[in-house]
Amino acid sequence: MNGPAARCTGGWPASTRKVQCGSTPPSPPAAPTTNYDIDIVAEITGRDDGPEALLDDLEAALAGYPVGKIVRQTRCVTLYYADGMHLDVTPARRTALKEKEGVIAHAKKGAGAPPGRYVPMNAYAFGDWYTARTPTEERFAKALNERLYAQAGIAFADADVHDVPDQTPLIIKSVTTVALQLLKRHRNIAYADETGRVPPSIVLSCHAGHAAQPGMGLADMVIRQARWTARAIDEATRQGRLLSVPNPEFSAERFTDRWPENQTQQQGYARHLHTLANGLEAAQRGNVQLEDLQAWLRVQFGERVVTRSVKAFNERLGRQVKAGQHGYTPKGGLFTPAAPAIIGSLSSLAPVAARAHTNMGERRFS
Repeated sequence: MNGPAARCTGGWPASTRKVQCGSTPPSPPAAPTTNYDIDIVAEITGRDDGPEALLDDLEAALAGYPVGKIVRQTRCVTLYYADGMHLDVTPARRTALKEKEGVIAHAKKGAGAPPGRYVPMNAYAFGDWYTARTPTEERFAKALNERLYAQAGIAFADADVHDVPDQTPLIIKSVTTVALQLLKRHRNIAYADETGRVPPSIVLSCHAGHAAQPGMGLADMVIRQARWTARAIDEATRQGRLLSVPNPEFSAERFTDRWPENQTQQQGYARHLHTLANGLEAAQRGNVQLEDLQAWLRVQFGERVVTRSVKAFNERLGRQVKAGQHGYTPKGGLFTPAAPAIIGSLSSLAPVAARAHTNMGERRFS
C-alpha cells in the first residue's frame, strides 16, 4: 500500500500497522482452516476529509490487489482470499499523543446513506493489555504446539531447522486464548443461520482478558469465560439496560456500540452461554454417556473440531493399550489420564494396573 498506486493521503506508516487484537491469531492447523480472518488497523496521516473519504481512499488504494474479492464495509475494507481467509483493513487516524489513541471511520457507501462519523479506538493499547493478562503458560504451550507440529509432520524439537508449516509457530501460548477461540467457534455455530448482528469477537476477547487465570484447565476456563459474559448480560438485563463493555485502556471506546441492539439479542446469547457452561460441567461430573457427549459437543463446536479431537483421543488411547500403559477403575471402566482436553478428566478414581494385551475388538468406555 506504500507503492506508487497507493492514493491514501499521507501514506501508510509501516510502524503503525498492527493486528487489531493480539488475542485473535489465525486458526492453527489443528482447527478448521477456512473462514478465519486477520484484522489490521492502518493509521493514515495527512489531510482529513472525513470518514467517508477515509474509506474511499483505502478502497481505492487496495483496488486491483490480487485476491478473490474486495468488499467495502461500513468500517473497513475486506480482502477475501481463495483459501477462505479474509483480511479486514480498518483505516484509523491518530487524535492524541498517547500511543495509537485515535478514531476509525464509520460510513456506509451509497446515495441516501446517513452521514459518516468517527468512532473512538485504541486497539494497540487493548492488545497490550490482553497480552499482559495472558502470559505464556510454558507447559501448556509446549504440549499444544508440539501436537500442532506433529500433525503437520514435523518433530517439534527440529522445528528450528525445518520449514515451519503455515500458522504453526507458538501462536497458542495460554489456556485463556484457546478457550477464547473455542467460545468464538461456539458463537459462530450458534449464529450460523442468523442474518443480523452477532456478539462481537472483541467483547469476548475483553471478557477473556478479565477472566484470565493462568494455570486453569481448558474446560474450566471455557466455563469461566462463558459464565463471565453470560452473567455480565444477566446483570445488565436485571438493571434494564443493554450490555456495555468499554476498552479497559481507553474508556471512550465501547466494544458494544453496535451489539446488542435490544434485550432479546443479549438475553438469547446469555442462554447460549449458560447452556454451554452447564453442559461442560455435566461432562466433568461424568453424568453424560460418551456417545451423547460427542453428539452434544458437535452441536456446540461443529463436526470437524469434535471429530478430530475424539479421533486424536482414540489414537492416544490405542497406543496406551498396545503399550500396556492404560488401566482400569475399580468398577471396571477404562482409565486414561489423557482425556479430551475440552472435557477434562471424566473420573477422579485411581487406576488399577492392567496387563498388556493386543488391541483387538471394539473399544468400550464405561
